[in-house]
Amino acid sequence: MAAPVTPAARAEDSEAALNAALADVPELARLLEVDPYLKPYAVDFQRRYKQFSQILNSIGENEGGIDKFSRGYESFGVHRCADGGLYCKEWAPGAEGVFLTGDFNGWNPFSYPYKKLDYGKWELYIPPKQNKSVLVPHGSKLKVVITSKSGETLYRISPWAKYVVREGANVNYDWLHWDPEHSYEFKHSRPKKARSLRIYESHVGISSHEGKVASYKHFTCNVLPRIKDLGYNCIQLMAIMEHAYYASFGYQITSFFAASSRYGTPEELKELVDTAHSMGIIVLLDVVHSHASKNSADGLNMFDGTDSCYFHSGPRGTHDLWDSRLFAYSSWEVLRFLLSNIRWWLEEYRFDGFRFDGVTSMLYHHHGMGQGFSGDYSEYFGLQVDEDALTYLMLANHLVHTLCPDSITIAEDVSGMPALCAPISQGGGGFDYRLAMAIPDKWIQLLKEFKDEDWNMGDIVYTLTNRRYLEKCIAYAESHDQALVGDKTVAFWLMDAEMYTNMSVLTPFTPVIDRGIQLHKMIRLITHGLGGEGYLNFMGNEFGHPEWLDFPRKGNNESYHYARRQFHLTDDGLLRYKFLNNFDRDMNRLEERCGWLSAPQAYVSEKHESNKIIAFERAGLLFIFNFHPSKSYTDYRVGTALPGKFKIVLDSDAAEYGGHQRLDHSTDFFSEAFEHNGRPCSLLVYLPSRVALILQNVDLPN
Repeated sequence: MAAPVTPAARAEDSEAALNAALADVPELARLLEVDPYLKPYAVDFQRRYKQFSQILNSIGENEGGIDKFSRGYESFGVHRCADGGLYCKEWAPGAEGVFLTGDFNGWNPFSYPYKKLDYGKWELYIPPKQNKSVLVPHGSKLKVVITSKSGETLYRISPWAKYVVREGANVNYDWLHWDPEHSYEFKHSRPKKARSLRIYESHVGISSHEGKVASYKHFTCNVLPRIKDLGYNCIQLMAIMEHAYYASFGYQITSFFAASSRYGTPEELKELVDTAHSMGIIVLLDVVHSHASKNSADGLNMFDGTDSCYFHSGPRGTHDLWDSRLFAYSSWEVLRFLLSNIRWWLEEYRFDGFRFDGVTSMLYHHHGMGQGFSGDYSEYFGLQVDEDALTYLMLANHLVHTLCPDSITIAEDVSGMPALCAPISQGGGGFDYRLAMAIPDKWIQLLKEFKDEDWNMGDIVYTLTNRRYLEKCIAYAESHDQALVGDKTVAFWLMDAEMYTNMSVLTPFTPVIDRGIQLHKMIRLITHGLGGEGYLNFMGNEFGHPEWLDFPRKGNNESYHYARRQFHLTDDGLLRYKFLNNFDRDMNRLEERCGWLSAPQAYVSEKHESNKIIAFERAGLLFIFNFHPSKSYTDYRVGTALPGKFKIVLDSDAAEYGGHQRLDHSTDFFSEAFEHNGRPCSLLVYLPSRVALILQNVDLPN
């Protein structure tokens, strides 16, 4: 019988394990200094970092480095050679035979067989014509033909296809060889990394007020100038990677290297990105590497005739909730495919980074389904974590930041995994930001379940400030998720049916519209000022876009009525939408000037429950919110760190924002050495009901 392990021996083993982890992970000590509660999980960070390092080193030894490894699109797929011939390459480990067919050979399925190579790869070289003319002309149709081990003949689109289209009434997409004589030439350099990130989440297809799919050209000419005017310095483009089902909002990808043809050509997307760059606007791609469409005729699924290939075989390879396929992130060729996909969008289209969709689903074997995530650290470590997927994300972040040091990566993670946005050298995931997904949920909960007088100020502040130190967050009051059919936008929760009848400036304010317009501004400003190190808004929500978002589908008779953005509502001087638009614009412009998003987290001096007052300081500004539905306060004392003269620089009650003009902007507010709420100085201010103010100390240099 073995002797029992003494507490002293256990402590000694634990200390030895910690020291080993600190030795293996270069900057782990910094992470544990910031958050000592992570010390018991040092071996987890050690294991993750070592797995990342081992794969990176293996790529170096076997592929010549990640730079070469991530250029898979240069050899895989179909390529015109300098001599006029054609070089083709695919990975189809489960195939019995691979062939190329198309317009160029009269659709003979077996006249051009690929040669089998090691590791499930196949290649084909087709010599040029005698007259040296193009063998496969630009725009001609192609298919990869797979003969399976069970004897089936399968027609497939190459996973590396650069352009696919759906013609007429066809159900499936066709692969068109994209090889234009003149490719778009970029004219403008990438913008430098922004001090503060103000993101305009956008969908090209719904960007018109007309009931149709809008184009890249339309977005470039009509929407980009609006975004610039509103003060956003970044757009996040959704639904760009090709997806056969429009109503999936772009989250059921069928062709990973193809820009969606429903909006136009690849060259027109390049022009969109280039034009944004000319305006100083950063462009992020909403990249979906968390799962893939189940389509086989025009997707990745069953590419080689097996249920594996790019995905896990069996139940592990299917997401039960999304009804989609899940990547096998430990597979060498899957890593090549996904990392090359990252590089493709960075280099071919000049995107400046990525918002990674579905990160929670990737991080855990349970995919976040049925999980509450209480914040207990044990939820983020152990067998429930898919460390192959986490390692892939570390590799992707390493690649992105190596290729483009100023690029930006954002994780859509609802779980709150510690260190996801810490540097890889600390054992972290390497993301720059994570989405603060609890914030919109809190606003919707308040609007749905509580009367205004029952809003808890402490609860609001807690939700807006509850984020990990030194891990940056993108705050938002609402995104596309809240706009979708089945939910409501903040504006619709506030004003609902009255938006159809009472938004004219020619009619008096109704109580519902008045409340809605005032709270809409306050919710957005406090989220912007207190909620994170970046800010996001979904297109149209800045002006309280009416109704919900619903794509054409059988359930709505294929209607486009709700799949559009009615920007013209803000241009109509007789409608109150302009007030919300003006406020959003000036809020962003003030942030550009003062930089509160890049400043340290705010100091909250007041969260008064009965008065419904929240006050905080950030970037030398004093933010004051009176959420009370009816009470105004004369000579209300607010604490501040600095003495001096203050002026109003943003007032939600101003006339141009649909307010009641209850404040005199010529007033000077003098703070005095009178301690209040833990601040050495304080000032007196008139606070009308339902108002948000920003005061600036004018004695300080700008």
